Amino acid sequence: MTHPTIRGAAAALLATAALAAQAQQKPVDIGFIGTLSTPAGYIGEDERDAFMLAVKEGGGKLGGVPVNVRVEDDALKPANAKQIADKMVQGGVRLFTGVNFSNVLAAVAPTVLNAGGFYVSLNAGPSNYAGKACNPNYFSVSFQNDSYADTAGMAANELGAKRVVVMAPNYQAGRDAVAGFKRTYKGEIAEEIYTKLDQADFSVELARVRSLAPDAIFQFHPGGAGINLTKQFANSGLDGKIKMITPIYSMDERMLAATGTAGKGFYLSSLWSADLDNPQNKHFVQAFTQAYNRAPTAYAAQAYDTANLIGTALKAAGGDIAGKPDAFRDALRRADFPSVRGKFKFGPNQHPVQDWYLLHIETGPDGKLVYKNLKVIARDHTDVHAADCKM
Repeated sequence: MTHPTIRGAAAALLATAALAAQAQQKPVDIGFIGTLSTPAGYIGEDERDAFMLAVKEGGGKLGGVPVNVRVEDDALKPANAKQIADKMVQGGVRLFTGVNFSNVLAAVAPTVLNAGGFYVSLNAGPSNYAGKACNPNYFSVSFQNDSYADTAGMAANELGAKRVVVMAPNYQAGRDAVAGFKRTYKGEIAEEIYTKLDQADFSVELARVRSLAPDAIFQFHPGGAGINLTKQFANSGLDGKIKMITPIYSMDERMLAATGTAGKGFYLSSLWSADLDNPQNKHFVQAFTQAYNRAPTAYAAQAYDTANLIGTALKAAGGDIAGKPDAFRDALRRADFPSVRGKFKFGPNQHPVQDWYLLHIETGPDGKLVYKNLKVIARDHTDVHAADCKM
């Protein structure tokens, strides 16, 4: 019979060994491929900073599991992103996030998914991965591209716009945006205008808008292109005659600051605003502003949620994504984390079911432009492509 003292000592040794093993746990590599250069680089910067804020708040861990976030710049070039993803996958990385643009994601996701890895999107939401190409290892924590546009269509209806010109870059997210807007908008589409993704001069397009004389413009141009379009729209004098209706991604906080007063009067569809009244959002806005000395954007909010969701899955799998993929996947699907959006859940295609809001840019009490949250325009909103997802 073993002496109680010996049994106690053995148990203590085992406990110490377990604690030591946990302390020495190899960090889980997370491939963060994002656009950190080009005029759209500030978007990737906001996403990276918010994701890393969650890591810093966890003491270098997510869900209590040590992580090593490997950040790389795709420079908004799909070929660059694919090369980076290929190299990371070959090096054993099995968890990825960070891509902002849908055309870049189209180059990264197949590499990750074909290797049995997980891709958790913090922004890009192309329609194919929400529908026929849905995959058990692909999750979108942000939206499906149509959602910021079909909710803008709802906004256009409520604002009484009878005749609208739609403008978007000629790439997947732009085409998804146009399709989404047209799905819900009940008025007349005066014309569809497709621009280049990196376009800087919109004089020809604005001249065409002037000749068409619509009630409103719906446009989707994130980053530098949207800044240029907004300034040129204001300088053309059209801003006093035509309503501008956009997703938040075409006039986010950084864009608003860069355009002076040109964004005043814009109507926006958004899944998030800084004044959402829930504890996690209040904490996030304060922590991000304090850490980086600037206000967070919707991109940052989505990235912070993505990091915290990943943390719940890493905890469930004990950091062993390759050995316990089912536990990791099931925890992602449960979405049991405090979201800055308040309520958050996944639909059957692993894309969000969430509320969307109508915001208006107007002058605040201090004379600066602010986003006023007017109302909820879509409750528990999901995307139409879920019906085509067979998982």
